[in-house]
Amino acid sequence: MERPADFKLEPAADRPTVTLAGDWTASQLGEAGRGLAETLDGLSNFVLDLHRVRRLDTAGAYAVIRAAGKGFDLSRVQARPETQRLLGLVGEAVTHEPVVRREPKGFHDLTIRIGKGVMNAGAEALDTMGFLGHLLVVLARTVVNLFVAPSRIRWAAIVSLMERAGLDAIPIVAITSFFIGAVVGLLGANMLQQFGAEVFAVELIGIAVLREFNIIITAVLLAGRSASSFAAEIGSMKMNQEIDAMRVLGVDPFEALVFPRFAALLLTIPLLTFVATLAGLFGGLAVTWSVLDLGPAFFLQRIIDNVGPTHFWIALSKAPVMAAVIAGIGCRQGLEVGVDVESLGRRVTAAVVHAIFAIIMIDAAFALLYMELDL
Repeated sequence: MERPADFKLEPAADRPTVTLAGDWTASQLGEAGRGLAETLDGLSNFVLDLHRVRRLDTAGAYAVIRAAGKGFDLSRVQARPETQRLLGLVGEAVTHEPVVRREPKGFHDLTIRIGKGVMNAGAEALDTMGFLGHLLVVLARTVVNLFVAPSRIRWAAIVSLMERAGLDAIPIVAITSFFIGAVVGLLGANMLQQFGAEVFAVELIGIAVLREFNIIITAVLLAGRSASSFAAEIGSMKMNQEIDAMRVLGVDPFEALVFPRFAALLLTIPLLTFVATLAGLFGGLAVTWSVLDLGPAFFLQRIIDNVGPTHFWIALSKAPVMAAVIAGIGCRQGLEVGVDVESLGRRVTAAVVHAIFAIIMIDAAFALLYMELDL
């Protein structure tokens, strides 16, 4: 049975004794610590008797040491050995002076930041390779299941994510591509009119939209829309320990969470690229028709004769790579989320930034490749 902390002062002419009793714990301490401090105030030569203390924790030990003040000394304490040890540990912690660490400045701070950046980059590269390897294993397993056990593939999740990541993105992709095509047509018409070659604005619009802007606009919008969504969804599940629960139940998070998102983007990005192409050409057509008075039939005929479908197929060849990168970055950043909300926000932001950066780099690499192939 617990007893509240208590004490009693036994006055003496030479050396008064303060006897403590009861449970000097956080739950039973009450006002005993404050009363002991008031009692010991002004006493310089006293003895603390703790033999009658039933239980003592760090809170009670700290209350005794604080009440004794500068006069606390283990030589004045009469108690069991375990009580002596606890008072000694707490006393050392109370009297220990914190070490003041000088913050590095100038060139030293710069070298530390560079070193941390290099180490973080190396760790990120290793984690990315591990993520890629796990994803390739899941893809190979899914290909086998496609012929052996199609029911094991999560078709419902794939279709649902296709609607959210693909079909729901059609309006924003179409509107953005329309205005991009209109801007390209307006700039081309204004510049080419100076040379009397405004008719070539049609070819400029066709090549720009069919080869670059359709896939770039689609990928960037998906990076901001889908990569952030994937990172936030998986990150929230990671914070709530739902992914740990899936592993305990024997469910691979890559099969249940990563692969459906990967497949959904892979299947919907060609459709979005086609929609972006039509919208961009329509925006350019609207500008050339209103500014240059070039009719739709003339516009489409020049597109067919002088531009052709090759540029569209070149853009479409980039689509699977863009989809894989966007889905992979979004899911990986979601799996790296910690237990705090700050980590979630940081990883969602990193998913968007990394995805857009990767899109630009991949498009530049494709441009160099096709230039070497003379396409």
